[in-house]
Amino acid sequence: MKIDRRKFCVGTFAAGISALMMPSGSGQIVPFAHSKKEIRPVGYGTLIPTASNNTGEQLIELPAGFQYNVFGQTGSVMSDGKPTPSRHDGMAAFEDSKGMIRLVRNHEIGFTGPGTALDVPTAFDPTTGGGTTTLVIDPVSRLPVQDFLSLSGTHRNCAGGATPWGTWLSCEETTAGAASGFAKEHGYVFEVSSAADGPVLSAAIKEMGRFYHEAAAVEPRTSFVYLTEDRNPCGLYRFKPHQWGNLHGGGTLQMLAISGSRNFDTRTNQRVGKTLPAKWVKIPDPDPGNAESDPLAVYEQGAALGGATFARLEGCCYRFRKIIFTSTNGGDSGLGQVWEYRPTSFHQGRLRLLYESGEINELDFPDNVATNRRGGLILCEDGTGEIYLRGLERNGQVFDFAKNIAPGFETMEFAGATFSPDGQTLFVNIQTPGLTLAIWGDWQSGGL
Repeated sequence: MKIDRRKFCVGTFAAGISALMMPSGSGQIVPFAHSKKEIRPVGYGTLIPTASNNTGEQLIELPAGFQYNVFGQTGSVMSDGKPTPSRHDGMAAFEDSKGMIRLVRNHEIGFTGPGTALDVPTAFDPTTGGGTTTLVIDPVSRLPVQDFLSLSGTHRNCAGGATPWGTWLSCEETTAGAASGFAKEHGYVFEVSSAADGPVLSAAIKEMGRFYHEAAAVEPRTSFVYLTEDRNPCGLYRFKPHQWGNLHGGGTLQMLAISGSRNFDTRTNQRVGKTLPAKWVKIPDPDPGNAESDPLAVYEQGAALGGATFARLEGCCYRFRKIIFTSTNGGDSGLGQVWEYRPTSFHQGRLRLLYESGEINELDFPDNVATNRRGGLILCEDGTGEIYLRGLERNGQVFDFAKNIAPGFETMEFAGATFSPDGQTLFVNIQTPGLTLAIWGDWQSGGL
């Protein structure tokens, strides 16, 4: 399976160790994978209202020359006869053995009844209705030929991340459990095979922590999983499995700390471009029994050992041996930050602030983040006014790529941005009313 958010080059474990230990650059701002002589425009031009190819609806604004299809709307009947659940969120795209695109999509649902993702025979917990759906997309028409429920009975599946072995990590943004009336405890990560053709029976990976999970990104050479937490305060976590690719086989959960600066607070008074030496502290109990009453129980363990504090960590992706992640309302203006972590060894690395928003019209509450094969970054906004997809250049320049103009839902968030394995199609959701878009055009002509 190939995933869209990164180009995985997975060799032997020993070769992976060697690659990880090598320096990945000087930290200077340089263009993504291009020659020094190449000069590329920042954006793609003025955004204009654009009708979808397949329905004619004007749902988004795009630069001239870009097109899109819309599908997977809430309530539409899927191939398995079930209605499409609501609250579309994080996604990843995989290529299957037949050359089709398999799009695994979260549904951030915290209730049961109409609009839920529930298949009682396979449900982890039949008292809640979150989960995932899988859409099989024709790469030529960019339209689904099949769609079905693939994970059932989980709670508030917000974001997640793809793995190099062809699975989707679906993360619960909650620590609700029995005290809240549910049959099971929640706040975990679940693994869903992109090759599955129906609902999977998936066990919670409890050693990956019980907290308000958001997104995940896998470093392919080690299979370390980086995890974000959507709280304020919160931490950045890393799960080290005992065996490459076997997340259910146990491992160690850690939290990022800044070397020589106990309980470093990244939320304010940070300088773009400054590099901070980082290390990892071990979380003693990743599945604390008091997590429902104290959602910060895991964070507090890390903080007691000197871990660093962030504000609402959400999007996370792997790009060129580095982990990119967003702080939705971090920064002096409280409008958002984009961070980069570069591992330099198994135990240490470098943390750098790539961007901090100072104006609402630059970037307003960055949420999901995705990268393509060329290294471009696309950010989903979850702000309070006009909602955009923004592109971010390595030199710190932000540009508008798309705007939500869905009638009656113009202020609803973009979610789940992810590129197809060949990098030619950007898939993204408008969470409410719940729909999925496939966008394509001349990516080479601009900042992505």
